[in-house]
Amino acid sequence: MTTVATPPGRVAAEPDTGQPAPSRGHRLRLVLAIAGVLVLMFPIYWMLRVSVASTDELASLPVSLWPRSWHLENYVDPWRQYPFLRWLGNSVVIAVVSVVATVFINLCAGYAFAKLRFPGRNLLFLLIISTLMVPIQVIMVPQFQLVIDLNLLDSLGGVILPRLAEAFGLFMARQFFLSIPDELLEAARIDGAGHLRSFRSVVLPLSGPLIAVLVIFTFMWRWNEFVWPLIVLTDSDSYTLPVGLQFLIQQFSNNFGPLLAMSFLSIVPMLIVFAVFQRYFVEGIARTGIR
Repeated sequence: MTTVATPPGRVAAEPDTGQPAPSRGHRLRLVLAIAGVLVLMFPIYWMLRVSVASTDELASLPVSLWPRSWHLENYVDPWRQYPFLRWLGNSVVIAVVSVVATVFINLCAGYAFAKLRFPGRNLLFLLIISTLMVPIQVIMVPQFQLVIDLNLLDSLGGVILPRLAEAFGLFMARQFFLSIPDELLEAARIDGAGHLRSFRSVVLPLSGPLIAVLVIFTFMWRWNEFVWPLIVLTDSDSYTLPVGLQFLIQQFSNNFGPLLAMSFLSIVPMLIVFAVFQRYFVEGIARTGIR
């Protein structure tokens, strides 16, 4: 094999890898993206940092970015002293049942408003959407009276029932189903499929992004809800996590370590749900027409 020498005064050309070299704008966007991630993640890091700190360490200013000692008992003591596990279970039951029921209702209603023809469809849809402009505080009194009449006070059912149907989720479902071609449903009807079979066999397999968006939003709303569970639930054993954390604020008013430790544990389920469904999240938002 003959080696070709590079003439004096000339620099040997770099081998072509087939990939374009990153431009200055690309590197700048990468640096900005990393900086944005660090800024957004800092509150979570600070929550973790304070959750393993002692009261004396937090009292001495300035507080160092790295813990001097790790007080993991901040994660253990609240579990032993208070029914945190029961509060966690109550929040899980409320969130899971609400997600399943709300997503099912929104999918069915969204399909009906998008693909079925019936008198007063547009007027009824506008009336439902108009409820988004009504402040939630306005309807809390009649909802509370309804819960009392149904004998659901101080029960998880009383928290779940008034929030099953969401106008925002219905709007998203309708917008998504409008993007599905009618020709697919017409082909299913030619094959002898009715509305139920068309919805189950044609529409639902295409609704993965929509379902992911509805699951994330519904789970986030139900998991973080504070005012309504505070009104309905009176027994401390029936508290949800947000209500229980408010109760812990009164107990650990001068000790932020255990409080932030429990607060961090309370956001872990939301992070897990978003991590599972985030691959469909952007596509679902884009296809529902939300800008």
